[in-house]
Amino acid sequence: MSEPPRSRFRSILRWTLPAGLALVLLPSWILFLSGGMLAVAGWIALLLAGLALGPLSLLVLVVHAIRKRRFSPPMRAALVLGLVALWPGLWNVGLLTITFPYSLETSEPSATVRLPSNETLRVGWGGDRVATNYHASTPDQRWAYDLLVEPAGHGSEQLEDYGCYGTTVVAPVSARVHMATDGAPDHTPGQVSNDLENPTGNAVVLRLEAGTYLLIAHLKTGSVQVETGDRVQEGDPIGGCGNSGNTSEPHIHIHHQRQDPRRFPINFAEGLPLYFRDHDGPPMPVGGFDVDSAGGVVLTGDIVQHAAAAR
Repeated sequence: MSEPPRSRFRSILRWTLPAGLALVLLPSWILFLSGGMLAVAGWIALLLAGLALGPLSLLVLVVHAIRKRRFSPPMRAALVLGLVALWPGLWNVGLLTITFPYSLETSEPSATVRLPSNETLRVGWGGDRVATNYHASTPDQRWAYDLLVEPAGHGSEQLEDYGCYGTTVVAPVSARVHMATDGAPDHTPGQVSNDLENPTGNAVVLRLEAGTYLLIAHLKTGSVQVETGDRVQEGDPIGGCGNSGNTSEPHIHIHHQRQDPRRFPINFAEGLPLYFRDHDGPPMPVGGFDVDSAGGVVLTGDIVQHAAAAR
């Protein structure tokens, strides 16, 4: 005997949840791995799915398991897909992150500039991997750097206890100032400020000859010395190192991206490779840290200094 229509309908209905999850996840992952702005769109879709569909589908599965006291094949499939959906949601809080799938070898154009300071710099975050550069998990900051001046990483709540605070930040390349902002406060260091309304804080954006953009962020309030439209020469002072924006301690943040930061907010642009020249280290210095037995942070990133400043 053939299966009654109502029974067939119920069988189909049981596959609704896993089928719905698959219809969202598969295109999102395809976009994520496609490169360019399609990858950014896929990344956003995966984050949203992780925040909404992942927890919701798992909640439905828990309720179903409690009511039915069994786990059918459709529910097992939904469990797997629900966990896959939940995974990108964890990226929002820095858990189980992966390197954003832009390739260093195929992403172009790259930019090669001098260091944005004459100080001896410790690379807090930098490089091509999440292990040495937590920025590498996001599209626009794929090859961003956080540059420190020691003492750093000690957790003090006093801005003046950080070697970077107030030091001069210079133009890494001759270019037109595409955007310059000032007036954002320097936050108390020692903890993440969670300034999501103005994550870059006081910042200077330079438009490079290739038509791409170099963003230098977290400058000291009241220190920005250039205005939109100015022409700066490499090495000219543009501001001071501060702790404005979404940051935890004074440092110089710098990254290279394709799209105009005035039109594409933070995390919604294509990051491009950024290299440094004329210094005593590798073109793409790496960052990182360890934790000692007492729970303190030990900075392990490269130490670099502009060649002319080291003489």
